[in-house]
Amino acid sequence: MTVAVVALAAAGCGKSSTDSSSTESKDGKYSGKGIGLAYDIGGKGDQSFNDAAYAGFKKAETEFKMGGRDIEPQDGESDADKVQRLETLAKAGYNPIIGVGYSYAPAVKTVAAKYPKITFGIIDDNTIQAKNVADMVFHEEQSSYLAGVAAAKATKKNHIGFIGGVDIPLIHKFEAGFDQGAKSVNPKIKIESQYLTQTAQEGGFSSPDKGENAADGQIEAGADVVYHAAGLSGQGVIKSAATHKVWAIGVDSDQYGQSALTQYKDYILGSALKNVGGAVYDLAKSVHEGKPLNGEVRGDLKSGGVGFADTNPKYKALTDVVSAVDKAKQDIIAGKITVNTQ
Repeated sequence: MTVAVVALAAAGCGKSSTDSSSTESKDGKYSGKGIGLAYDIGGKGDQSFNDAAYAGFKKAETEFKMGGRDIEPQDGESDADKVQRLETLAKAGYNPIIGVGYSYAPAVKTVAAKYPKITFGIIDDNTIQAKNVADMVFHEEQSSYLAGVAAAKATKKNHIGFIGGVDIPLIHKFEAGFDQGAKSVNPKIKIESQYLTQTAQEGGFSSPDKGENAADGQIEAGADVVYHAAGLSGQGVIKSAATHKVWAIGVDSDQYGQSALTQYKDYILGSALKNVGGAVYDLAKSVHEGKPLNGEVRGDLKSGGVGFADTNPKYKALTDVVSAVDKAKQDIIAGKITVNTQ
């Protein structure tokens, strides 16, 4: 198969995308053009949430030879822009079509109703009840609990920090799990907490400078481990931690292994993982095999949908931290620990 990659620019459909050809599956079950992927705020290159989705997109493209097109968001875009983006993918014959992020909920609901033969997926939202929609959600609080345990075991000052991108219920789950995990190690631990913005439109998930400034403040206040759930803004948090030579904990992707963060990686203790890439891949696989997923599909520690990255050798050398995180993971899976969501 010949694969062509072209740069596109379409008003109302995002700043750029890649498009590659596709073929039918060998058993003839799949005849769509490929996967359609629409990014959330921050876009591809955030080294976190969107890049995790892209990894699943590329894996499915390669493994199933089903082609695909991924489209960047616009600054300050409206729900109408998202509707137009998804409709562009649907009209072109992409299947499945995935909105990366809860902000796509209104658009997915609208466009899925117009194209009942196409499977739609949405990450981080479970409000759309339709036969052709898969709501791909996660127990973020469970991986965040592990991050809290790691932070509380690694701190030398009994003082840690949490930075959320936007003050919304989804990010509250990250903070709730982190706080509970940390306090399971030390009930008296001091935890700084800050949200960068009240709305995503203000740049909470897409402003590394905001993340860096917030982390600077928490570290200057005494925190020596800072965990972020802030998308692209988290790059600034990690930069700040490295500058001050304290630990950062990443989110969604294994940020220790991200090329854009290489110069800071020695200070990335670990990352609270959310297998967004796996969710994208699984939905593409289900459509390719002619058995599309639908309804709520929720990833947890038991299924591998969330986890804690341990790729930093410096983390692995902290055997007491590693053993505490491993024990917490097993206790959550066994039902001995129920993690708070708020």
